[in-house]
Amino acid sequence: MNLHRSLLVAVLAAAAGLSFAPVTPAQTAAAPASNALGGNPVPGVCMLSREAVFAQSKVGQAASERLKQLATQQQSMLENLRKPLDTDIQAFQQKAASLTEAQRQQQGPALQQRMQGYQAQVNQLGERIQLTRAKVMQQIGEQAQPVIASSYTSHHCGLLLNRDAVLGGNATNDLTSDVVRGLDGKITTLNFNLEPAPAPANTGK
Repeated sequence: MNLHRSLLVAVLAAAAGLSFAPVTPAQTAAAPASNALGGNPVPGVCMLSREAVFAQSKVGQAASERLKQLATQQQSMLENLRKPLDTDIQAFQQKAASLTEAQRQQQGPALQQRMQGYQAQVNQLGERIQLTRAKVMQQIGEQAQPVIASSYTSHHCGLLLNRDAVLGGNATNDLTSDVVRGLDGKITTLNFNLEPAPAPANTGK
């Protein structure tokens, strides 16, 4: 049914967003908006785009591809579960007029329950994807932190700003490319699987 397919499309849309903040070619340069205004460099003020580091680094790109692969594998499994459910729902709809009220009351709720179970699995996959993404980004961030600190020191920075939040100015002291190179020299891939589904909240007293 379209409902089932739309649920999976939503999950894959989330999976498409698993790439770590995709950066367009124009954004690979240092802060285009800042360059448009120009101005004098501010001594000690440096900038960094963590999103660009994740998107451009080899480990970030590898992690993005791995996460998409895992999501696609799970989607295939869910598609296999959806097909017999669609078949049974269609069969019920076709013969509903010839069924007695008792039969409809028996078969209809059973199909509804199966559909709700399927939807719960789709929602659970979305949660697992987001949990995995957050954990992987944390791991990459931990690997990048010493590289950022080293670049910060070597550029004699006294203040580090988020480049993506800067509206304009001189982007001379943008550490992003330097950090990407340093991270590439340190790590290029991560091995991971999807995180397990979170345990249901204990509502008992």
